[in-house]
Amino acid sequence: MILLSIIVFIIILALLILVHEWGHFKAARHFGIRVDEFGFGFPPKIWGKKMGKTEYTINWIPLGGFVKIFGESREGKGEPDSFASKPIWQRMIVISAGVFMNFVLAVVLLTIGFWYGLPQLVTDENIDRARDINVTITQVMPESPAQSAGFKIGDSVSKLSAAGEQVLVSEPEQIQEFVKKYKGEEITVLLKRGKEEINVGIVPRVNAPLGEGAMGVALGKVGVVSSAWYKAPWDGLQATVMMTTAFLGGFYELLKNLIMTGKAGVEIAGPVGIGQMTYQFTQLGFSYLIQFAAILSINLAIINALPIPALDGGRFLFLIIEAVKRSPVSEKVENTFQTVGFALLILLMVAVTIKDVIRLF
Repeated sequence: MILLSIIVFIIILALLILVHEWGHFKAARHFGIRVDEFGFGFPPKIWGKKMGKTEYTINWIPLGGFVKIFGESREGKGEPDSFASKPIWQRMIVISAGVFMNFVLAVVLLTIGFWYGLPQLVTDENIDRARDINVTITQVMPESPAQSAGFKIGDSVSKLSAAGEQVLVSEPEQIQEFVKKYKGEEITVLLKRGKEEINVGIVPRVNAPLGEGAMGVALGKVGVVSSAWYKAPWDGLQATVMMTTAFLGGFYELLKNLIMTGKAGVEIAGPVGIGQMTYQFTQLGFSYLIQFAAILSINLAIINALPIPALDGGRFLFLIIEAVKRSPVSEKVENTFQTVGFALLILLMVAVTIKDVIRLF
């Protein structure tokens, strides 16, 4: 399963990056701009092949990708195939095409997901389209008995045992009543995690924080709900818009917390953390995995759209400034901001990766 998860992680990462960079590539080629290199990963180079005017490369550091567009560094100004020679509106489209394609990828993935079936809370409106219905953990509170016992979001609860009594679970209310009866005593919970079944011991709290419950979980009846093929694209588009709105709200709260308290207030995951989550979602099955890939694609789009130097949003911001002042920003100023921005991003990635590794142990 670990080997499979590593392969799945590489495939998802490659898909997200290649689609993003393909957006830049196609937009540049559409406007007659020369693309010198299309690379997966960052140098040093493992392999490369030149086709036409573009060299396609695979590089040793598989944490991103890039397209090297002629004229991005203002070289070749005046030459017809240089990025620097193109009107601002064309350069804006080239810069934003990667972000756009990540949103498109999310819609496509969710469309496939809705047609096949995605995990959703079962209601009276969708129960006729639901299968594999289970009482599922939808949230695990931090520093709760459930977190200490190793409960994970997506685990389904099959059976409860305590003091010789057993209950086969089919409704969330059964768990609530059983836990209420055995507060302060050890309960054995049979969890189903993908195809694996695990018996976990837990002692529900007698006095729980307000809104958390004795075990520290939120529960719901979750099933795999599918849509008709003709309705799946609309459902995919709606879900992408809803997720994007939710993530933008999350980023706003994150930035606000950083400014006000100096703390993010949420867990931030890097490549190691995402790899660990890929392992968990691979265990849960295809429905969860395709939804996870769509979420990553939306997150990649939003992060790249932020007006931070070295990201697409930062480059787009310089083009807006150029359009307003009717002349390019000083090359020295732009290069300084890009270099500092890139260095800060690398430091952030290293810090998050170290935290992810520490969390593993």
